[in-house]
Amino acid sequence: MVYSSNSLGLYGLDAFVVKVEANIEVGLPYFGVVGLPDAAVKESRDRVRAAMTNCGFEFPIGRIIVNLAPADIRKEGPIYDLPILVSLLMASGQLKGPFLKSAFIGELSLSGEVRSVNGVLPMTIAAKQAGFKSIFVPYDNCYEAAAIEGINVYGVKDIAQLYKCLIGKVMIEPTVYKPSVKQETFAYPDFSQVKGQLEAKRALEIAAAGGHNVLLIGPPGSGKSMLSKRVPSILPDMTFEEKIETTKIHSIAGTLGSGGSLVNERPFRSPHHTISPAGLSGGGSIPKPGEISLAHNGVLFLDEIAEFPRNTMEALRQPIEDGIVTISRVSGSLSYPCEIMLIGAMNPCPCGYFGHPTRPCTCSKSAVTKYLSRISGPLLDRFDIHIEVPAVEFKDLNSSISAESSEKIKKRVNETRMVQLERYNGKGINCNAKLKPGMLNKYCKLSEKAVKVIEKAFDSMGLSARAYDRILKVSRTIADLERSEIINERHISEAIRYRSLDNKYWKH
Repeated sequence: MVYSSNSLGLYGLDAFVVKVEANIEVGLPYFGVVGLPDAAVKESRDRVRAAMTNCGFEFPIGRIIVNLAPADIRKEGPIYDLPILVSLLMASGQLKGPFLKSAFIGELSLSGEVRSVNGVLPMTIAAKQAGFKSIFVPYDNCYEAAAIEGINVYGVKDIAQLYKCLIGKVMIEPTVYKPSVKQETFAYPDFSQVKGQLEAKRALEIAAAGGHNVLLIGPPGSGKSMLSKRVPSILPDMTFEEKIETTKIHSIAGTLGSGGSLVNERPFRSPHHTISPAGLSGGGSIPKPGEISLAHNGVLFLDEIAEFPRNTMEALRQPIEDGIVTISRVSGSLSYPCEIMLIGAMNPCPCGYFGHPTRPCTCSKSAVTKYLSRISGPLLDRFDIHIEVPAVEFKDLNSSISAESSEKIKKRVNETRMVQLERYNGKGINCNAKLKPGMLNKYCKLSEKAVKVIEKAFDSMGLSARAYDRILKVSRTIADLERSEIINERHISEAIRYRSLDNKYWKH
């Protein structure tokens, strides 16, 4: 007779129900797992056998076949150890079932402990949608799963505890969701520690308020990296939906850590310039999220962006525009969300002092041109704000006046983002940077003087249509910071100023 338990599997960001069927027949000892398993799933045989015997259960003797259905979708990882164990206990008569409304996921140690696995959050969501009333997960993953309401989450420490719970001898209390203490107490560096650079701070405040991409250009030691690493401290608070979306990606990637709950802070990812295109966009036989997806709803910071390989940078262009990265394999295509705020920092030339007011540049004109050409025109167009970060003057460094704190800046950013959330409610976007071309006329209304300003700039600066759209989006954010529904000439002029560096450096 066939006995089965319920589990779940992952394919990209989506989870699906897996029925784990076990059949024991009289015959020579054999233990086979079928249903398109990978190597880690096949190794479940040895982990389950050792865990059962070491915990006092009788491992059945005979011809054992475990089937993971549906058989046409590849199963990967050690998450099926626990459901295989439950099915075998029922098939061997050591446990009475069935547990039709329960799902099981978890890796087993040889001693019977239940170890944490990746992807628990999306699998819990799928379990709820499939109509399961309860899900048994590793104890280290229970707070992550408990964020989903409408399904009872039971954290299991070992198979002895699970067995006693299933036979009704011991009750395991359903896990109650609580925020991760580790994440809530984490503090980012503060803007109050940055001396001078008022224009750069203003630009980053606008970028944070509207979700805009920023390119910082300046000599070595001017504070480009220092400013960028403080941006997370002024980003707006995440909505619950954003927390769920972000946590799903980090759960699949295995970056939540033991005992992690929902991601409460916007991600800040800063990969080294030696990263491969697959590392940035995602990859693998069954593709996993790359850095651009791990930064979803947060910041992707590329320091020394001109040092990144050209093919790596060009791989960013489409995902930045669409907010989604699609990875195609022979077995199919997977898509991961990547709505990010991209921050790039670079020197203007190899020596770093091209255009410096006091220090001479030692690079030849051709070397400067070659260096700057590493940032292609289409990629440069995707930065809403270009800001020059000059060397800090001595009077600023020696000043005893405290700079504005991140807390004050974040308050303004939060208020401005709330204006945008209310304006775009039900439109499928949450900030000005995500405005679609067809929405610009409706939401970016210009005064007569502002129209004349942007018209003059369009002709004199040779702006592309994409640059024009991005200027409108930035000016919309500047107007929102001042609670102005109409974009006037002051707002549009400031937005245009943030697009002038391509004329200084890329068209010299």
